[in-house]
Amino acid sequence: MAAIKPSLAKGTRDFSPAEMEKRNYIFNTLKKVFKKYGYNEIQTPSFENLSTLTGKYGDEGDKLIFKILNSGDYLAKVDETLLAERNSNKLIPQISEKALRYDLTVPFARYVVMHQNEITLPFKRFQIQPVWRADRPQRGRYREFYQCDVDVVGSESLLNEAEFIMIYHEALKALGLKDFTIKIKQSVKS
Repeated sequence: MAAIKPSLAKGTRDFSPAEMEKRNYIFNTLKKVFKKYGYNEIQTPSFENLSTLTGKYGDEGDKLIFKILNSGDYLAKVDETLLAERNSNKLIPQISEKALRYDLTVPFARYVVMHQNEITLPFKRFQIQPVWRADRPQRGRYREFYQCDVDVVGSESLLNEAEFIMIYHEALKALGLKDFTIKIKQSVKS
C-alpha cells in the first residue's frame, strides 16, 4: 500500500511561526486602536444554524456557504423519494442544520438580537475571526481567511462614520503604512 502524501485542502494554508508573529502583531495593533476608540471585542461561533445564514447573502452568496453534515447517520431519516430525486437543494435542509460562517456581519446581527437586553446602545464592537467561503480557490483567494469588522449598532449619527475614518487612518499608520489614501464614496439612495 502506497503512503499518502500529506497535503492541504485547496484554498487553505499553513502559517509558520514567523508568519504568526507578523499576523499577531497586526491583530494586536488593530485591537489596540479599536479599544482606544471604545470598541469592545466579541467572538461568535465558527458555525451558525444554516437557517441563520441562508437568504442573507442572496442566491449566489448561499452557494458559497460551507454546509456541515448533521452528526451520525444523516441519511437515515431522509425520505427515500427525496433521495431518489437527487436534488441537492431539497436534500440539504434534511441533512445539514449548520454551516460555517461566510462573514462576520450576520453572526453579529444574531448576537445583537440574542443579547439585546444585555448590551447598551449604541453598541460598538469589533471582531477579528476566521470565515469560510466555498468559493473556487484562485491565486490570492482562499476558502479560509480572517475578517476584521468594526461596527456600531443603535446609532444613526454620522459621527460614527467620521470615527471609522479616524480608526482606519490610525490603524494603517500604526501598522507602518505611510503612503495611503482613504477614499469616501457618496452613496446615492433611490
